[in-house]
Amino acid sequence: MSIASRLLARSFGLPKRKSGSIRTRGLMLPMRDGVELETDHYAPKLPGEHPTILMRVPYGLRGFGTVAECYAERGFHVVLQACRGTGRSSGEFDPLVREREDGLDTLAWIKTQPWYDGRLGTSGPSYLGYAQWAISDALPKHSAMSTKVTSAEFKSVVFPGGAFHLGLWLSWLQTVEGLRGNPALVFRRMVSGDIEQRTLKASMKLPLRDADKRVTGHTVPFWHRWLDDAVGNDAFWESIDHTHRLGPRTPPNHFVSGWYDFMIDQLLRDYTTLVDVGQQPYLTIGPWTHVATELQAESVRSTLAWMRAHLIRDRSGLRDLPVRLHISGLNEWREFESYPPGQPDTQLWHIHPDKVLSQRPVKASPPDTYTYDPRKPTPAIGGAMFAFKGAGPVDNAKLEARDDVLTYTSEPLFAPVTIIGNVRVTLYARASLPNADFFVRLCDVDEKGVSTNICDGLIRMTSAAPAVVDDIWKLNFKLHATAHCFRKDHRLRVLVASGAHPRFARNTGTDDPIGEATRLVSADIEIFHDPNHPSAIHLPVHEI
Repeated sequence: MSIASRLLARSFGLPKRKSGSIRTRGLMLPMRDGVELETDHYAPKLPGEHPTILMRVPYGLRGFGTVAECYAERGFHVVLQACRGTGRSSGEFDPLVREREDGLDTLAWIKTQPWYDGRLGTSGPSYLGYAQWAISDALPKHSAMSTKVTSAEFKSVVFPGGAFHLGLWLSWLQTVEGLRGNPALVFRRMVSGDIEQRTLKASMKLPLRDADKRVTGHTVPFWHRWLDDAVGNDAFWESIDHTHRLGPRTPPNHFVSGWYDFMIDQLLRDYTTLVDVGQQPYLTIGPWTHVATELQAESVRSTLAWMRAHLIRDRSGLRDLPVRLHISGLNEWREFESYPPGQPDTQLWHIHPDKVLSQRPVKASPPDTYTYDPRKPTPAIGGAMFAFKGAGPVDNAKLEARDDVLTYTSEPLFAPVTIIGNVRVTLYARASLPNADFFVRLCDVDEKGVSTNICDGLIRMTSAAPAVVDDIWKLNFKLHATAHCFRKDHRLRVLVASGAHPRFARNTGTDDPIGEATRLVSADIEIFHDPNHPSAIHLPVHEI
């Protein structure tokens, strides 16, 4: 037992280990095209047969070796593999593209190993979860999955609401590329916030196709492929979309995520897909961001319990009810039979003049206005971002004080209001340009006036949108899922803006391709709230 595995087991609250482990390092598995993938095998020091857990990683093997060791010490073989073009694996790293073929070749190799007994689990967060979905329909009969903060497709992750998820991918690019050289330095840069600062600095310069060189010092091929080939090209995404693989034969799965993860809606879509075909997956959602330490701890704990339940037939580590949700505002965990927990009662809250949010019907009034200037883009503050610092729930005072942001606030609540699911937005808006973004955020304002973001969403309008009467768009879109209780005497606040940069790449106001654009044009925005244009939010209210 290494010091690292002992410390991780203690800090993550893992069950007692059963044995030591033996690691076989540096196996080079040949793929069908001759590329070789670096692979480590961890085996428990126990007699008899044991199930296997597969993890395929694009970040090098070093950071996941301790987790693999912990699994092996608790009775599992573990195959830990570096995706092509990462770690010591040969070939070029082209994100998402080869995980199906390489995963199938790895499965074929596992089945030939003398220690493999027919029981196989897959595990891992984020990209590791996508690699699981890529082979989910090819897993053996006796198998299980544990997917965390991930999605079976990535088009909607790369282009949420039609905008480019710039902050995520430019920061992720730095992480992946940096791990090739100095993993310890990359970790320090992540924790210190240096990566996000580099992302912000690089994102303020145009064109974006050169942003890879600005943050890494060299050209990153996949960055250019995405900007050149992936924008508006459905065919690019169809071959790497694995949502069609989810169905009645998908192995049992435990989904884990956080309410401030940028893939929460995609994970819930995949969960719902399995529920709709008669499966009963488990679901755990905490108050976490994508990189939260407690989320990683829950992921490891839940993987062990889930694999023991489905590969060893020991269900003693599973809870009774399949759904466990953290309710912010109450700061409590609740368990349910399903998600969402029954049909919600929808509360309709209208925006009114004078910065008012109310359930009263709207009256005739002129629209509110602001100007969005992409030269001074509205910043991203808090929320579901890929960041060690600044992500998640934060004080929104700095954002709400800007003159390119509108806010609408309710009176103090007479009784608590608990929402679970997606808040829906109906926004009537007009812009002086055919290209404009609309960012809406719901906040909880406490008795002291501190406004904390709960959920948000963005939609991008372009010149391709059909013509509408008086050029007033009726925009219907969802904010990301949440579970939150607005306590008595708290107030609801809706924030409306036209960007959250660099989380979402700023709208340049032009039709120029996103990677080539250098012109920046300001847009005058109007937000309507009259009987013909009743802008509102729809709250999914639950009694719990």
